[in-house]
Amino acid sequence: MSNFDKVRIVLVNTSHPGNIGGAARALKNMGLSRLYLVAPKEYPADRAVWRAASALDVLDNAVVVESLDEAIAGCGLVVGTSARERRIPWPLVNPRECGTRVWQEAAEHDVAIIFGREDRGLTNEELHKCTYHVHIPSNPDYSSLNLAAAVQVLCYEVRMASLADAEGVLPSFDEWDQPPAKAQDLEMYYKHLEQALVDIGFHDRDNPRQTMTRLRRLYGRIRLDEMELSILRGVLTAIQNAAYRMKKVIESKE
Repeated sequence: MSNFDKVRIVLVNTSHPGNIGGAARALKNMGLSRLYLVAPKEYPADRAVWRAASALDVLDNAVVVESLDEAIAGCGLVVGTSARERRIPWPLVNPRECGTRVWQEAAEHDVAIIFGREDRGLTNEELHKCTYHVHIPSNPDYSSLNLAAAVQVLCYEVRMASLADAEGVLPSFDEWDQPPAKAQDLEMYYKHLEQALVDIGFHDRDNPRQTMTRLRRLYGRIRLDEMELSILRGVLTAIQNAAYRMKKVIESKE
């Protein structure tokens, strides 16, 4: 399986089926083939077929899922497209850096590039599931990119990285001794972490502020590997057990 086969292009809640067909064509132009559709508004649709032209094989093999978590399950790297700065900034890469990172890591595990809705992009919650954000620096006087055009830009950068790799000028991805934690395992950890913080009275779900968002960003900058994540899950369980024992001691003295 080549690196191309490990790259997922994920479209979230796409409104116009023509954009799905255009995205399929963009993938095939650049040698990619794995298209994931998260709860599209209208699909299957004739307009998607018309826009796909000779990329009907990509369209026919598209994976339709109901949630973003399903689309990125098993991925060791998730990059989300963002058209604007967020209240809490996230690790940011430009399109060239995105293509390089995606190609390098696709040699080791599945990766995903996520594109949001035509009118409002990705939600903050969806962007918080990403390792990095990528911003396409378009004309500030007319910055709105068509969805299929945005897909074309980032798929092109992945292809350029593949060509650089073929020429031997792209380093391999060998940053650590353990593979990065997968997306679904990180989501389970964040749920476990939030519950543990609630159990010890540190976190209030009714008044969450930005606690979990900032903790997600902290762990995202570190890039937890599978072993580190396992250790941290064990630490959380030990903390919860200690909190439970302390609670029982206090109750027995009342």
